Amino acid sequence: MTRFRRTLRQTLTIARRDFVATVFTPIFLLFLFAPILMGSFGAIGGMGAASMSDGAADKSRLVAIVPATIAPAMIREDARLRRLFRRDERPPELSVATPSADPPAQAKATIDDKQYDINAVLYGPLDRPTVLLAAPGRYTGNYLEALAQATVAATRPGATMVTATRITAARTRTSIGGQHQSGFFAVFGIFFLTLFLAGQVVGTMAEERNNKVIEVLAAAVPLEAVFFGKLVGMFGVAVLFVAFWGTVVGQLTTLLPPAAAAAFGDLYPAVGAPMFAVLFAVYFSMAYLLLGSVFLGIGAQASTMREIQMLSLPITLVQVGMFALASAAARLPGSWIATVAEVFPLSSPFAMAGRAANSPELWPHALAILWQAVWVVLFITIGARLFRRGVLQSGSARPFWRRRAKA
Repeated sequence: MTRFRRTLRQTLTIARRDFVATVFTPIFLLFLFAPILMGSFGAIGGMGAASMSDGAADKSRLVAIVPATIAPAMIREDARLRRLFRRDERPPELSVATPSADPPAQAKATIDDKQYDINAVLYGPLDRPTVLLAAPGRYTGNYLEALAQATVAATRPGATMVTATRITAARTRTSIGGQHQSGFFAVFGIFFLTLFLAGQVVGTMAEERNNKVIEVLAAAVPLEAVFFGKLVGMFGVAVLFVAFWGTVVGQLTTLLPPAAAAAFGDLYPAVGAPMFAVLFAVYFSMAYLLLGSVFLGIGAQASTMREIQMLSLPITLVQVGMFALASAAARLPGSWIATVAEVFPLSSPFAMAGRAANSPELWPHALAILWQAVWVVLFITIGARLFRRGVLQSGSARPFWRRRAKA
């Protein structure tokens, strides 16, 4: 019985030691509140995606070019017809314009409006109207024809059936909704790739710390070079991963039916597809290097696999937070939140990829890439100095967040 009690006491002592060593750390608080934090960031990301769709709808308009004497009746009929639709199925808002000397040219110019996405324009006599469509197959043509019929019936009792002539006229610019959606998919694509790949650099130095290899390397070459070399090596692994799966997905997309491919037809960035592909690759690289340099510096402080596993949660939270911030920036280009996301180093690659979809200007990207490269150097330098002063010089195996100041 005495031996059993001694064994039990020793077991409880070890259990208490491990419990205290794990719980009484700042990182455990993040682990404890992980469901709340992940739920909050997930809700932010979901609202960002939903607001992206709502923002595209807010920018859509229908235009009717009719005389001022008919406009009030058409507005009333439009309000009446809209009540027949469910709220989420109603057509875009209607704007009424007064005819100019050349209504067909006016309608074509209206389609190319830079402030809104004009889906369709109605012009000409109401009993024989013409509907100019921005894209074929849209139900808005049917709605405008029904609106013309209702307006004629309200203003001319006993009038005949209205039949509209439909003409398709493509926009000379990309649609605002398509740009916003392209921006969101760019942000999500970089987030998805970095979520899988950037966190791997956290544990790259743990084994070499235990084997004392890092001390040999630090004596032979500058520690900053060691950090940067490891970061570049892991980036090469990430590029190989992306190249392999990019080739596979690219081949699979060729097998999609035409109807599925047409669903992505409106996703066209403002800078053009070739330049957007180049910028996407550059910003993925910068996002990986920025996040990787931060994670490498933090992971270099960890000496055990337990600490590395505990670090995985705050790393994921940082990535989700940058995704939420950049998604809001892509939804609201030119706003203060977009400026914050583009300037803050860790979210800058995500936000600038979204900007490439929403704005055709190229010079901000040159400044942004230079700005991000400066922060990569700063993060590597800071991480190397923390490692040199906190681990190599002190010989301590404990990370800086557990190290106590000397009396």
